[in-house]
Amino acid sequence: MTGRKVWVAGEILAAADVNSYLMDQSIMRFADSTARTSEISSPTEGMFSYLEDTNVLTFYNGSAWVAIDAANITGVTAGTALTGGGSTGDVTLNVNLETTTSAANVANFVTDTTTARTLTAAADSGKTIRFTNAGATTVTVNESTDFAVGVRVDIIQDGAGVVTVTASTATIAGDGTLTTSGSFTIGERYSAATLLCVATDEYRLIGNVTAV
Repeated sequence: MTGRKVWVAGEILAAADVNSYLMDQSIMRFADSTARTSEISSPTEGMFSYLEDTNVLTFYNGSAWVAIDAANITGVTAGTALTGGGSTGDVTLNVNLETTTSAANVANFVTDTTTARTLTAAADSGKTIRFTNAGATTVTVNESTDFAVGVRVDIIQDGAGVVTVTASTATIAGDGTLTTSGSFTIGERYSAATLLCVATDEYRLIGNVTAV
């Protein structure tokens, strides 16, 4: 390829310059690959073309027209987290960020229709839990809850039943009270509270809560 050329005022623009600097280095549009072959019988390495029938951008690598796929990453060494077999080689990663993000949001939102739940790190860390039962509901925090420091869980009372957060050996502080065996109620229906781990087996209950 001829690279880039800067013309000066009054300089003649020759046909060869148009072909080399403009046509051969532009992205050309064709109805399909057959039309492209008909128009470009001897492509030059580095040429780009767009095919309207498949909506694919291609380039000529010196021996063939190759599709450009921004989602393809090659030469990846597989680790233990990679499934599907094999340990090395070319791997194609097709990531839909919108779908991935939506799936993560759904996984982090839990609707609980029961009247009793003991929080655990494995099931509840970082979750938003919406309680919907019409009966009184108890959420227990104990040593098995075992959240890592800084982890939180949001608790929503959407049902008619009062939601009570109960400390059982773990320490909870909220509404001016610190306890290892007491309880806190969420203020009213459609209210919420956040349980935040501040140290090992020690939590703060933040929101519309009342010590009971």
